[in-house]
Amino acid sequence: MPDKIKRIHVASLNKNKIIAVKEAFPSYIVEGISCISGVREQPIGLPEIIKGAIFRARSVFGDCEFSVGIEDGIAEVPETISGYMNFCCCAIYDGKRIYPGLGPAFEYPPVSSEKVVTEGVTISEAFSSISRKPDIGYEEGIIGWLTKGRINRKDYTKIAVEMARIQIDNPELY
Repeated sequence: MPDKIKRIHVASLNKNKIIAVKEAFPSYIVEGISCISGVREQPIGLPEIIKGAIFRARSVFGDCEFSVGIEDGIAEVPETISGYMNFCCCAIYDGKRIYPGLGPAFEYPPVSSEKVVTEGVTISEAFSSISRKPDIGYEEGIIGWLTKGRINRKDYTKIAVEMARIQIDNPELY
């Protein structure tokens, strides 16, 4: 009898997020599904970022082993120039429980963070005047632009996915 095909639904059509999940779960078929986040287009604060990732993961679960929600946003961090850093949260859902993970954080240029907080625009919109790339989040990401290609959005996102996977890989500890 053939093995059951293992599927993962990713709550996004962003290729960076889909490929990050494919690389973290190479033996699964990974499919992106469009959905809403359940939070503001540009989440502010860790609670909202995490809520968006969880909402996304739960909203695309069905006919799969896991569903994955990935949400980026800015949260207040003391001792930073702008007062904020970007965090990537991954929430993996198995139909019963959520497995959360966060990636590393980095600071946007202060003028970009200020526009997000005061004008309510997305970080991509705020940063486009610097990068001249309106769709940068679907390309190398702002992290790719700021690191001059050393780290791209897919690799940055994959770290959050791997952090969420820790609990799945070690159920006896969690």
